Amino acid sequence: MRTRGRNHASRLRRRRPQSVRNRIVKNLSSPCVSLRTCRPVTTGVRSGIFRLWEDKRMEPIVFNRPENTPTLADVLPNCVAAMQGESGSLGLPAVRGVVVVLVDGLGESLLRTRGGHARFTVRGWQPEEIAVSFPSTTVAGITSLMTGAAAGAHGLVGYSIWDRRNGEYRNQLSGWGDGMDPATWQLRSTVFESLVAERAPISPVVVSTEDYRNSGLTQAALRGGAYHGAETMVERAELAAQLCRKLKRPLVYLYHAELDQAGHKHGSESGTWLEKLEELDYSVAQLLDQLPEDIGVLITADHGMIDIPHADQIDFTPPLLDGVVAIAGEPRLRHIYLEDGVEANALAQRYRDAEGERAWIFTRDELVATGLYGAEVAAPAFERLGDIVVAARDCVTYFGPEMPASMRLMVGQHGSLTNEETIVPLIRHGAFR
Repeated sequence: MRTRGRNHASRLRRRRPQSVRNRIVKNLSSPCVSLRTCRPVTTGVRSGIFRLWEDKRMEPIVFNRPENTPTLADVLPNCVAAMQGESGSLGLPAVRGVVVVLVDGLGESLLRTRGGHARFTVRGWQPEEIAVSFPSTTVAGITSLMTGAAAGAHGLVGYSIWDRRNGEYRNQLSGWGDGMDPATWQLRSTVFESLVAERAPISPVVVSTEDYRNSGLTQAALRGGAYHGAETMVERAELAAQLCRKLKRPLVYLYHAELDQAGHKHGSESGTWLEKLEELDYSVAQLLDQLPEDIGVLITADHGMIDIPHADQIDFTPPLLDGVVAIAGEPRLRHIYLEDGVEANALAQRYRDAEGERAWIFTRDELVATGLYGAEVAAPAFERLGDIVVAARDCVTYFGPEMPASMRLMVGQHGSLTNEETIVPLIRHGAFR
């Protein structure tokens, strides 16, 4: 197996990411999102099909997705097909192995407008190389990727939900506890589990951080893969390349959380976020340089991100709280759970009257009918959805009473239906290019 030239690799190792702290204002393009209207500012050429909004009332792509635009659920089945020499919907060529790099929070619009800080990552990126992810949140995105199924099938429908049967909140990202057995709470077999059960000649591998090895989400969404941990993005990339050289038929899921973490804390328009993007790009360069030439690479994300000023946080107050037993979800997509006997349609209209065009308002039945959670929604998943769902359309976030103050500290937000949150890159590298 041949790999890229070692002299080039040595030069890359010496060329560390340069700091952007002192040049952030000078070099950063106009922000992709206007903080006041959520209407992106266009600063360059974009393909026609994915052009930035000029009218905030335009419907986002999730409501009218072109047939040739994949979702995250399409990615791994197509990778397996390519490893088996078969043709899939993505048209990937036959390869010996695949590395799927999932960069948490790296939305398509963020990467397009900041591509100068990620030259190796975006090299050769074609306008049509995108995917759609909804719900635009980590637990749903990763689980859809790993199961090849929509959220309505696998059941992880949002960051948090209200457990109607037990009368308590369930945090599906980090709050797995009693009554949330990952083996059953997540309703579908993963692609990795299926490969192991079928004794396919493919080695499924997870490369992430040690911190997530035994998490509930790992046990729910990443079942079936051999877990390998490393601390930094570069170390993870080098470990993934090493495994691809070692294993006969590797299928590697490589996860990076750092951009999402920086975005939540500092904002996606911050110098810290750009530094993490440059670190990511360096890790991608290392991965591509060290991989054997018969390994395909796909770089994608679970969601995008929008920076929301604290001044645009909206609190639900009476009469919107009349008959409400719980509010869950995330700040840009709230699930409202009602007391028994409360009429959802009437209360949903009250939310529409209050929010106007600032948000999309659905009853649970209306939301399921859109198909956003898949063609079929399993009974447990249906039960986890709110009776009313409030999805932010403008640059606002929503909060209920008695929510912890820590939830209000995050700058970067996601979860709703806008293109900036749901469209993610699907960039081909290596043997896929």
